[in-house]
Amino acid sequence: MQPLKGIKILLVDDEPNILQFLELGLQNEGFEVKCAPDGITAINMIKNFQPHVAILDVMMPGMDGFEVCRMLKKTETIAVIMLTAKDEVDDRVKGLTLGADDYMVKPFSFDELLARIHARIRNQFPNLFGEVVIGPFRIDDRRKEISLESRVLELSPTEYELLKFLVLNHGLVLSKAMILEKVWSYDFGGEENIVEVYIRSLRDKLNDKDRQIIRTLRGSGYRVDLS
Repeated sequence: MQPLKGIKILLVDDEPNILQFLELGLQNEGFEVKCAPDGITAINMIKNFQPHVAILDVMMPGMDGFEVCRMLKKTETIAVIMLTAKDEVDDRVKGLTLGADDYMVKPFSFDELLARIHARIRNQFPNLFGEVVIGPFRIDDRRKEISLESRVLELSPTEYELLKFLVLNHGLVLSKAMILEKVWSYDFGGEENIVEVYIRSLRDKLNDKDRQIIRTLRGSGYRVDLS
């Protein structure tokens, strides 16, 4: 994974051993890290620190991780990864409903957490990378260019945003409704069929006649496969 400079991560957990372990590990990866032992301290630190990613423990005294997540997502542009000691579906649903971007169950692998942090930054702060290389694609958000195997694709602004969204979320099934929300935004008043039109155009430009890159999953949406 690419080293990232200037990325700020806020760790919020009432277990000192976990805070120390994650702080050292993430600092060694080049992140700027601050720790909070509880939710209220975390909220008070946000304005001055302005982290890109918050890693929140769910079960904390006073203000729990759910409430911290709700408050952060209400006022900040931030990626939230929630940690829990139990794999409860209701907890995951509650966290995601409040705006959490990802969810991990303790105990977890540090390498997996690192991969999820990178994924969240790629999705929510792609400009921090300058260029992102994923499989055969190179995304240059500053130049608004996407290359496939060193060939710069001729894309309209909407095609660029759509292909970037698909590639950054490769391996995931993306529904038409989700694509409309993320690429065209909430105020789009047209039909979902517009997605099909743009997907067809992208396939032509990718020379993806056999639909091996952008796959259609009937009734579910689309998925980019890079393997």
